[in-house]
Amino acid sequence: MRILLTGGNGMVGRNFLEHQAASGHDVLAPRSHELDLRDYQAVCKWMAQYQPDLILHAAGKVGGIEANMREPVNFLVDNLDIGRNVVLAAQAFHIPRLLNLSSSCVYPRDALNPLREEAILTGTLEPTNEGYALAKIMVARLCEYVSRETPALTYKTIIPCNLFGRHDAFDPARSHMVPAILHKLHEAKRTGTASVDIWGDGTARREFMYAGDLADCLWQAVTQFDTLPLTMNVGLGHDFSVNHYYQTAAALVGFEGTFKHDLSKPVGMKQKLVSVDRATEWGWKAKTSLEDGLARTYAFYLQERNK
Repeated sequence: MRILLTGGNGMVGRNFLEHQAASGHDVLAPRSHELDLRDYQAVCKWMAQYQPDLILHAAGKVGGIEANMREPVNFLVDNLDIGRNVVLAAQAFHIPRLLNLSSSCVYPRDALNPLREEAILTGTLEPTNEGYALAKIMVARLCEYVSRETPALTYKTIIPCNLFGRHDAFDPARSHMVPAILHKLHEAKRTGTASVDIWGDGTARREFMYAGDLADCLWQAVTQFDTLPLTMNVGLGHDFSVNHYYQTAAALVGFEGTFKHDLSKPVGMKQKLVSVDRATEWGWKAKTSLEDGLARTYAFYLQERNK
């Protein structure tokens, strides 16, 4: 197949391209200077020229709690514009299959865990990343509407849990929790810092999946697109406390200091665990343990620092 991959330079895109299945297909992954997804006319021109068989839409502005709270306008507008342009251009040029990557942020903050796909739009969103979540919800709904109006076009959405892995962003100003933890602990060990802060009391629970596992699921979705549910969570089916992530990462990094809980900091939802019932029924399951995933991610972090 000829596949258009948006966001090919991001963590999900790079893991998708590194997967062994990529060699069997013509994957086009234009960089932002080659194709500005915020420019609808440019996206239409690209679709007309290359006519992909399938689009994997993984592009977007991403970041942790701090970044989302600092830039809610950009997280809403950029992600909405990018997603809308890709989906509507795909519809305009009759691209038959589109796989949209969403986020577990789309679930209501008080939804019952594990989070089931039918819970979307049944309650109030988590305020710390509401703008990002709204954009993701609207793009997923747009995919559904296009498929409903034009049955020849099948546009589906995958909702992954939180991710970490190779090619992650480790800058504390924009990183998610796991890469931020690895960077923080590495720096504390390097500088001899005796104590590391944890936002909140550390009891909030999070589900972080290794990005290589998501790439595996995405390639199965590409090759078995017709059997893929219209909307499907992808995750582990279990979670860990924030304290557990810190303790596991500390053992890996070799940080032997103490932890201090900063109760003044925001922590987001108390738990965010996705249901994997649809994925299990479809025949996919994550394979990488937290320990193995952290080890591979930390090795990548050290490799990048030493360049």
